Amino acid sequence: MGTHLRWLTPAVVGGVLIASTQVRIQGQAPSQAPQGRPVPTEVSNTRFNAGQSVVPYFEGWIRNPDGSFDLVFGYFNRNWKEELAIPAGPDNKFEPGSADGGQPTYFLPRRQRWVVRYRVPADFGKKIVTWSITANGRTETAYGDLIPPEELTERVLMTNGNFNPGESDPNQPPSITLAPLQNVVAGVPVTLTASVQDDGLPKPRAVAPPPPPPTAGGRGVIAQVNSSGPGRPRGLRVSWMEYRGPGKVTFGASGPTLVMNGQASTSATFAVPGTYVLRATANDGQLSKFVDVTVTVKPAASTQGQ
Repeated sequence: MGTHLRWLTPAVVGGVLIASTQVRIQGQAPSQAPQGRPVPTEVSNTRFNAGQSVVPYFEGWIRNPDGSFDLVFGYFNRNWKEELAIPAGPDNKFEPGSADGGQPTYFLPRRQRWVVRYRVPADFGKKIVTWSITANGRTETAYGDLIPPEELTERVLMTNGNFNPGESDPNQPPSITLAPLQNVVAGVPVTLTASVQDDGLPKPRAVAPPPPPPTAGGRGVIAQVNSSGPGRPRGLRVSWMEYRGPGKVTFGASGPTLVMNGQASTSATFAVPGTYVLRATANDGQLSKFVDVTVTVKPAASTQGQ
């Protein structure tokens, strides 16, 4: 007795195309088909907090003014909570050539786009670069090449995927620098300070006032709220990310921080000693620019010499 795929029924729900599958067991009428059997197009609702792989993604490539090219990669940590430290080497490598291509060594949960650019020469031609990550016993590989349809521009990265060329847009991305950190000790919070300059475009939208409460006995329309949280800050802001490191970095800010008087600050606590790379990204609401800073973290006094 076999299972036969009968047809696909497309439907649009909330703007998303859904394909519902009808299956039948050979020799059975549709009403006799067993209930609850997974069908070929079923997407599991199971979420794994830990134990899953990290999938590298090839996002596309950028043409540089000197004739060289940058292959742009991101990644997808399939875990909802687990963060993994995977140093450059056998389990986190570019090929061919040196395993360390400047890629992340600390992987945050879920999708992280446009995180690393791998430079290849002008005569790269039809060659291929691979990025392989082994996490929780499973190896995933991305393949980067110069396929014409996958060409990107700097603006695509600065807008996080907007392919509008913006030829008539006067807005320029913000500039950002990070003050160096000295004498950092594991477990002791330090202050990160980013200096940001911008052209003031686009003008931040004013915060809409809350709707008035309905009158007694009235039947007013209650507006839908798109988020249960306070929403992201409006205007120029800075977000913080751990890019490389042997352990977790805990930032004082749980989300982007507003730039006030040209600066944005937060605290950072490093779990273990070692060399880290932190990334701060300035965003004006339309365009973004990031800067990396390398931090050397010393062991706490009580652990030195052990």
